[in-house]
Amino acid sequence: MNVERLVAGLDIGSAKTTAVIAEVVGDLPRNPSIRILGVGQARTTGLRRGVVSDIEETTRSIQKAMTDAERMAGAQIAEVYAGIAGEHVQAMTSKGIVAINGDEITKADVDRANAVARAQAIPQDRELLHAIPQEYTVDKNHGIRDPIGMIGTRLETEMYLVTIGSSPAMNLRKAVEKAGYKVRELVLEPLASALSVLTEDEKELGVALVEMGAGTTDIAVFHEAKIRHLGTVNFGGNNVTNDIVHGLGVTQADAERLKERYGCAYEPLVNPSEVIQLPSTVAQGDRQIPRELLAHIIHQRMDEIFDLVQRDIAGAGYAGKLSAGMVLTGGAAAMQGVVELASDVFATGVRVGVPSENIGGLTDSVEAPRFATVTGLAQYAAHRFALSGAGAGGKRLALSAPGVDRLAQRVKTWLQDFF
Repeated sequence: MNVERLVAGLDIGSAKTTAVIAEVVGDLPRNPSIRILGVGQARTTGLRRGVVSDIEETTRSIQKAMTDAERMAGAQIAEVYAGIAGEHVQAMTSKGIVAINGDEITKADVDRANAVARAQAIPQDRELLHAIPQEYTVDKNHGIRDPIGMIGTRLETEMYLVTIGSSPAMNLRKAVEKAGYKVRELVLEPLASALSVLTEDEKELGVALVEMGAGTTDIAVFHEAKIRHLGTVNFGGNNVTNDIVHGLGVTQADAERLKERYGCAYEPLVNPSEVIQLPSTVAQGDRQIPRELLAHIIHQRMDEIFDLVQRDIAGAGYAGKLSAGMVLTGGAAAMQGVVELASDVFATGVRVGVPSENIGGLTDSVEAPRFATVTGLAQYAAHRFALSGAGAGGKRLALSAPGVDRLAQRVKTWLQDFF
């Protein structure tokens, strides 16, 4: 294990905080992959709807998750790539136009156009998270992916700018720092998940990644290999649990247990004669209910969440354009019947996304949809590592071979393209 090649992803969710420590391996800097060395998990109580509401509690869960991952990996980590999501995330498209001095477009011209597009006035209470070039126009030719080397007099770039609320970002950083780590970069969670679960073909054909968390459900739409739309629905697994609490008169903890053990999101899948035992209370004694009743409660709420997701995608103009269908990920996507219900609502192909792209090592410890984000964060970190040639230790890798500078430039443009 090379300590300088270690990276860490940290996903602070509304229900669980997860950490992954991995070693960057593979063909650097072109095609980095990761070898998973350690995974840690802790319950989170300090978040509401994906935003830190209690710094002390959040810090405690970060410490536990990171310590467990470090113990498993047998290494200490100083910096993490942390995920951020929620309703405070906003995205907009921005254009940058420059005149071309020579006749052939160079890397410097592209950088200038991107800089113009990036120079949007960001409101005081927000910060720029990602600036992702989507496509270029040379003179009147639209939809160009790489304009370098083309002949033209006018270059236009279209850039996707993702901004986040400053205070959620500050509180998240503060919680991580109090736990004893430094935030190397904040990364938008659906983009991280896309790295670990989506294939290049899916992004090209058009796909919606639906990340079903406890507090919120995040949506990312890819089309022609680019991120085109981000959305958030303010309902998640916690709402399902609350419905069970009210519907069956059980405690929060019991509702969570029932959901995990007997939950089903698609009523027709449940055998009508199946009965489940409810935890007994002093007032009510032993109780039994048909499992169908539990499935009915879950089905109703999940159906509503999927309906809101469908509306969000339609509102963005991508209904009927997603040839690769939907990929569901996040903790709630592991429940029985989720794919059946989603296929019903979205009337398209649906699969559950599990981390599988470019990973090795202890892969069985992240083989579940709830690990999509945290594994993707480690992959994002690996790409960043490959680009900078510097690890957590900050030492540069020997990149002195001839042609490496050119390669590093190529990789840099590719990183912009890789969302």
